[in-house]
Amino acid sequence: MELCRIGIVGCTGRMGRMLLAETLATKGALLAGGVDRLTPGETCDLGELAGGKTLGILAGDDARTLFDSVDVVIDFTVPAASVEHAKLAAETGKGLVIGTTGLDAEQTRAVESAAQRAAILWAPNMSLGVNLLLGLVEQVARSLGDDWDIEIVEMHHRHKIDAPSGTALGLGRAAAMGRGVVLDDVSVRSRDGYTGPRKEGTIGFATLRGGDVVGDHTVVFAGEAERIELTHKATDRRIFARGALRAALWTKGRVAGLYGIKDVLGL
Repeated sequence: MELCRIGIVGCTGRMGRMLLAETLATKGALLAGGVDRLTPGETCDLGELAGGKTLGILAGDDARTLFDSVDVVIDFTVPAASVEHAKLAAETGKGLVIGTTGLDAEQTRAVESAAQRAAILWAPNMSLGVNLLLGLVEQVARSLGDDWDIEIVEMHHRHKIDAPSGTALGLGRAAAMGRGVVLDDVSVRSRDGYTGPRKEGTIGFATLRGGDVVGDHTVVFAGEAERIELTHKATDRRIFARGALRAALWTKGRVAGLYGIKDVLGL
């Protein structure tokens, strides 16, 4: 079997190091390079960054060179960087897996545009469990009427920089799709002070931050005298790295387009 040459952007960060280790441990994957912002004179061996032995492959700082030398790039960075990497994928025709969250509307359009010329897989959450949850939320929302209130509660570690989480927004979109509405038209992101009664048909979000929580998400369907709660809790960040590697192997050789984990899983 021909190996899939994989590059990691943001390779010196916490998630980047985990992706390096997972790439080295994944059958069919070949760690071909990694890039990050490095200080002048800094050298980082990718094997050591992954917590293992020296590989003789040093981290670089030129993303274009990385794209030229691999089949698929995995990107868990920040929105602005992910947009630039999507453009590089379009220019080079290489695959790109994006796990970055917090992209705004303009950045989202830029990724969608790049996907017209490259295979880009973008998912707010790479775990199997969350993607099954997305399908369940859409199904339940479709089955229940507007008299059932929908609230999405998420909690992450204190270092997370975007809110609500990309997964929470994905769950909101799934619920909105089930109801046949657009999330931006019905979402309520914050409540403070004298807000008055809850408006029927809205989808609310509550964001919690603290400690080292990897990721907890609950979708609450609240009706009269009963409540349905669908919950997913991640206890190890490695599930996201494993999902990203599975996505990268799937993305290699695909025609241009914007894909998601549901495509990988055949859901």
